[in-house]
Amino acid sequence: MSFRIYLVEDDSNLNLVLTSYLEKEGWNVSSFFTGEKAREEISSPPDLWILDIMLPDVDGYQLIGEIKATSPQIPVIFISARDADLDRVIGLELGSDDYLSKPFLPRELVIRTRKLLERVYPNQYQPQTIPPYSIDEVSRKVIFQNKVIDLTSKEFDLLLCFTKNQGQALTREQLLIHIWGNDYFGTDRVVDDLVRRLRKKMSKLRIETMYGYGYRMVKS
Repeated sequence: MSFRIYLVEDDSNLNLVLTSYLEKEGWNVSSFFTGEKAREEISSPPDLWILDIMLPDVDGYQLIGEIKATSPQIPVIFISARDADLDRVIGLELGSDDYLSKPFLPRELVIRTRKLLERVYPNQYQPQTIPPYSIDEVSRKVIFQNKVIDLTSKEFDLLLCFTKNQGQALTREQLLIHIWGNDYFGTDRVVDDLVRRLRKKMSKLRIETMYGYGYRMVKS
């Protein structure tokens, strides 16, 4: 399911990083750098808002009030660098569904976003099928012949990346960033090892090696 997410964050570098991480999950992200720009889209609500409290014009408190007045059912994640306890309490009172205090790892935001979407839209998360495997993104399980295949967290992340980009050539660097993040320091050969392990556990996957480039999962 390609959910629509509105991200409101005035720090341009953080905005770009968070947008990149969220889009890697297959979500459709619209990012805003000011409250006024975000306010213009309140009448066209997304599936989820990610909202910084400290904005240069309209603050997040005012914005969430307008959002909830128009679409009370739409979930909101608050992010802030101010007093964490105070902002968390006020945010909850105003209707936020989750809260992250800066600084935080982008991957943590992705995880919290996924869990919130799963909770609010449970019927929209359906198991995917990559014959002969069934992949349940919510429970993070892979079923083959009625048995669960035991995958590590990173093996499952790699599988999802291939699944959501079937037929697309992916470089080692792209896979490295997607699974380990931008802050990883080390050789990209860890990708080769992860692919090798995934192939061993799921031998019927059609993952092609593109020598000198990366990998591609062939469409079933």
